[in-house]
Amino acid sequence: MLLYLQSVILGIVQGITEFLPISSTGHMILVDEFIQLEKSFKEMFFVVIQLGSILAVLVYFHKKLFPLQALTDAKLRKNTFLLWCKAAVGVIPAIVIGGLFGSKIQNFLYNTVTVATALVVGGIALLWIESIRRNVTVSEIDKLSFGKAFAIGGIQCLAMIPGTSRSAATILGSLLLGTSREVAVEYSFFLAIPTMFAASAYSLWKEGAVLTTSQWIATGIGFLVSFFVAWGVIAFFMDYIRRKNFKVFGWYRIILGLILLLWFGIDFLLK
Repeated sequence: MLLYLQSVILGIVQGITEFLPISSTGHMILVDEFIQLEKSFKEMFFVVIQLGSILAVLVYFHKKLFPLQALTDAKLRKNTFLLWCKAAVGVIPAIVIGGLFGSKIQNFLYNTVTVATALVVGGIALLWIESIRRNVTVSEIDKLSFGKAFAIGGIQCLAMIPGTSRSAATILGSLLLGTSREVAVEYSFFLAIPTMFAASAYSLWKEGAVLTTSQWIATGIGFLVSFFVAWGVIAFFMDYIRRKNFKVFGWYRIILGLILLLWFGIDFLLK
């Protein structure tokens, strides 16, 4: 029963933090201090609940990603195809760099200091981007060029540094390249589909695991919780960003990063 409760908690954390620019890794490290799962199961579990978040994107944006009208509307069919192509182009840098350096980055940088520092730096970056005067040249997702899509994908690779946040990296990259806040968030969601799917598929292939019946049930619970929570978060975030900016997320990251440094700093001194 405890395992099922833990899967619900982790599913909630994953669903909330995956698409907001606040770093799911930073939050998972905090939660992992209190919820100790078996290592082989934990790796598989995190991959599967991440897939739940991807499904939430597909469901929420189904009218743009799988419009029924595209069956009869040639122009809409072309625009939908191009949208998928832009998401595919954006993931190329992550596939190349991740394939070449992913394991090394994970081995050298996956530690509390790196995560906490990345949280603080990313928070400062969000505050900075909102403080400067930006020239918005892309106010609709259809107007995003392939060149900018590829460049945003390159900037997304910064998220390989634990604590940076894939969402924060893509949003910052989009804003720097002249998109509106709404386009930045929307493309971040679309880019998440191939990026997270590729990362999840690689992790499943690399890790593998033989799960018990209770672990399979717990994984299914986590998947469903992650899906529904992420769906709600996507709806909230899209509505929020139409009215407000990213400053609150910047401040939140800075505070969380400082808490992590203080928390683990004290823990290190006490050992």
